[in-house]
Amino acid sequence: MKVAEPTVERLIQYYRLLDRLNGEKTKVVSSLEIGDMLGIKASQVRKDLSYFGEIGKRGVGYDVKRLCVHIENILDAPRVWHVALAGVGNLGTALMGHTVFKSYKFKVEALFDIDPQKVGRKIMGVECYHSRETTRIITEKNIDVLLLAVPASAAQSCVDAAAASPSIRGILAFTPATVAVPDNILFYRVDIFAELEKLLFFLKEKEGKEKIKYHKLPE
Repeated sequence: MKVAEPTVERLIQYYRLLDRLNGEKTKVVSSLEIGDMLGIKASQVRKDLSYFGEIGKRGVGYDVKRLCVHIENILDAPRVWHVALAGVGNLGTALMGHTVFKSYKFKVEALFDIDPQKVGRKIMGVECYHSRETTRIITEKNIDVLLLAVPASAAQSCVDAAAASPSIRGILAFTPATVAVPDNILFYRVDIFAELEKLLFFLKEKEGKEKIKYHKLPE
């Protein structure tokens, strides 16, 4: 069954919310309450959740703990994914320090950089290798996913080195650089600056509407 990307994104939001509610000992939650807390229409919440089997009761709502486990099973990985990170600069180090890196779903097995002060050392418990060893290390450690946090100028060479390994299956890039990726490798980009530009654009739109609302001349 092919699941649309926006649906997966909402499932992740549902899971995080339900996990928090479960920790707060909330027993039951309705689709309307979920929608209000996440800014999603209740009809969309019901549609998403029924897509994976009926689990709520009309007029009663969803059992928080049961629904949380249900979504966790949907999102659960079939095994522990092996991950590597290319680029241990400010962004890469910040990513390594994020709580998401404590997930049981994947394990960071290797780091890659060209800085001689980092190569050959363990950073946050993970060995850092020179970028020229990318293909060999990815193959030896059977790396599935590469996180790309290198400058735009180095992005394509890192992708090429990773793609040369038969084990790599996906790349998540934190760079706006345009890169060519083989069809057999899933590629996703997290463009932080594009998201910031989008936020600023909508803030400008909102401020413009507020000015019109509060400075409208009397008739």
